Amino acid sequence: MADKDHDVQTEEGYLVVNASVKDDTGVMTKIESTSLPILPLKGMVVYPYVIAPLMISNQRYALMVDEALMAGRTIGLVAQKEGEREDPGQDDIYRVGTSATILKMLRFPDGSVRFLVQGLARFEITKFTETSPHLVAEIRLLDEHTHEGVQVEALTRNVLDLLKRVIDLAQNLSEEVFISALNQDGPSKMADYIATNLNISVGQRQGLLEMLDVKKRLEKIHTYLVKELEVLELSKKIQTDAASEMGKSQKEYILREQLKAIQRELGESDERVAEVEEFKKKIGDARMSDVAEETALKELDRLSRMNPAAAEYTVSRTYLEWLVGLPWSISIENELNIKRAEKILNEDHYDLEKVKERILEYLAVRQLKPDVKGPILCFAGPPGVGKTSLGQSIARAMGRKFQRIALGGMHDEAEIRGHRRTYIGSMPGRIVQGIRRAGSNNPVFMLDEIDKVGKDFRGDPSSALLEVLDPEQNNSFSDHYLDVPFDLSKVVFITTANILDTIPAVLRDRMEVISIPGYTDLEKIQIAKKYLIPRELDNHGLTSSNIEFKDAALMRMINEYTRESGLRNLDREIAAICRKVARGVAEGKTEKTIATKNNVSKFLGPAKFVRETAERVSKVGIAAGLAWTSSGGEVLYVEATRMPGKNQLTLTGHLGEVMKESVQAALSFIRSKSDRLGIEPGIFERTDIHVHVPAGAVPKDGPSAGITMATAIASLMTGRPVRPRIAMTGEITLRGNVLPIGGLKEKLLGAYRVGMKIVILPEQNRKDTVEIPDELKNKLTLKFVENTEQVFDIALEPAKKRTRKSSR
Repeated sequence: MADKDHDVQTEEGYLVVNASVKDDTGVMTKIESTSLPILPLKGMVVYPYVIAPLMISNQRYALMVDEALMAGRTIGLVAQKEGEREDPGQDDIYRVGTSATILKMLRFPDGSVRFLVQGLARFEITKFTETSPHLVAEIRLLDEHTHEGVQVEALTRNVLDLLKRVIDLAQNLSEEVFISALNQDGPSKMADYIATNLNISVGQRQGLLEMLDVKKRLEKIHTYLVKELEVLELSKKIQTDAASEMGKSQKEYILREQLKAIQRELGESDERVAEVEEFKKKIGDARMSDVAEETALKELDRLSRMNPAAAEYTVSRTYLEWLVGLPWSISIENELNIKRAEKILNEDHYDLEKVKERILEYLAVRQLKPDVKGPILCFAGPPGVGKTSLGQSIARAMGRKFQRIALGGMHDEAEIRGHRRTYIGSMPGRIVQGIRRAGSNNPVFMLDEIDKVGKDFRGDPSSALLEVLDPEQNNSFSDHYLDVPFDLSKVVFITTANILDTIPAVLRDRMEVISIPGYTDLEKIQIAKKYLIPRELDNHGLTSSNIEFKDAALMRMINEYTRESGLRNLDREIAAICRKVARGVAEGKTEKTIATKNNVSKFLGPAKFVRETAERVSKVGIAAGLAWTSSGGEVLYVEATRMPGKNQLTLTGHLGEVMKESVQAALSFIRSKSDRLGIEPGIFERTDIHVHVPAGAVPKDGPSAGITMATAIASLMTGRPVRPRIAMTGEITLRGNVLPIGGLKEKLLGAYRVGMKIVILPEQNRKDTVEIPDELKNKLTLKFVENTEQVFDIALEPAKKRTRKSSR
């Protein structure tokens, strides 16, 4: 390092610098100048007593350096302010710089100059005297403010200690930097030397150059070193953590590669790795929702780390198979054509015009707006009327897959939502299973027998169905097993039920009920000829040349071998005949078998149902009512008898509370009208009445048997028998008014099946006869009444005239 001695004096108003510098070779350099040629430095600051290499390519400044070196003159080194200007002017450089002497210089073929300088002293530019060909300025040397004492000594030691710690962590600083800093002569030189090696900006370096108070300069350097130390320590921690993680990953990679090599040598394939890769590909191909894909990848990562022999491995693998097996993004395009749909419905079902019309309206809306959140259809009707096959026809008309699950007897909520994976043998619910079987996310899904869903300690499946059947909620249906939302909004849900009373009100509110009544005898014959017989012939390997069914034979089978609203039992009887014919054909019989009214019993045995209406109703105290059951309309016989007693009323036949109250109301009305009916006064006080409804094992309830109860009691007390082949239905009031009833078509079908001729109905039900088939209207005589007295006039035989004996 060079030593410098300088003094400053004023001469004729100009600053004169007298400085002498002893370099490392011991040569003294004397500087006496009031102005210096200025060399702008880009991106660096040179401090006093520091040797620094420089390079310039600007030919003007290269010439200036050459001349200064040849003349042995001092130059001024000043940092350029921020900017990319190649030829800076006087406004582009700072005002404080360092005077320096040129030690060495080298020229290169491209015209650039590289030289070595040594800083001498701080100066301040007071005035620029020349700007061409290079900058020349008058300067004023700056004196430092030095401090002696314990504080500066302590600060110096702390700075050196921090520098040592920084050098230990920094890769770009060598140990020689610390040794050189330690050997500097005085705190000022040490501070300038450390500043040269600090990783700080040009502006911060310039700030240290302009800081003449040595103590403050050391404090600033101390601050920079503390910050640099924190950055280096954090960087080291990050590198250590990354290296540790990388080392672990590299170790796993090496071990896996070694395992693969061992397996190749043994002739074994890494099935586990192949399985993981296959799952990863399936997850990508499934196009799941973001939540489902994230869950699947997390589970796959967990699976890849498991031992295949672990029990959890199979559970995790099964879960992934369910996730990738679901049709997350697979939809079948609608092939809706209303005319084609109408043709399919007519091919598959006979009559049911009102039902077909509503289905076609539903499909028309789907065709015009495929993404509409349509209603959930519920087909309600007795067994065997074609509810399930209607759902299949809808699926065929829409060109979609059809799935059906039976809800009858279901008690466990997990059947709908699935079991959580914490249980052994857990599986998704029936809804998700059906979606997977369908292979698309928009099938036609039939929930059969929704009215027979149970409820016990295991949960309430009907509550779980609320989310499934609500178009506003089922777009994010969550199965307990999958534990990720699945979109059911594209599924067309259809439900079926025999009765609506057992369906919870909140669930029934989410469905649009379409009633499917039973069939008349003529409708059954047409359905049998068009659908049932051809199907059974095909099922039994027969043709029309083997057997023929006459209409009379079918009618007898309907009346004497079946008693139902639907067609299941008729189908069984046709199949029974086909089996017997098939046996004969198999034994070599060639002649054609013709089923007639007379030979039906030969195939099916004696009749199962005998019409005994006339015999039962022709007696006093017996009336025929009509009831609605889940299997259609039925005739309900009411029997009444009396005996001496004390005005007691006995009711038997498994009657419900409502029906018992109807008997009480009927009896009270008859007692109030006893004079008009010709009933003996005071007879009720000394008579007990017993009302019985046969088929006592079957529960019975409802108010519609009111007029039947009244007719039976009136017949009993007046001695007037009920006319034969008359049935009735209607609710009675204490005033004798007849109120309307429901299930009219089913009740009329029941009356028609047992051979009734006259049916008494409430006047308010007259409007409902519009939907009654003409066949029923032609076969039955419908009598409409407003009060019970009109019922008695129609139903009871006229009272016999009493003859008075003459006395002599």
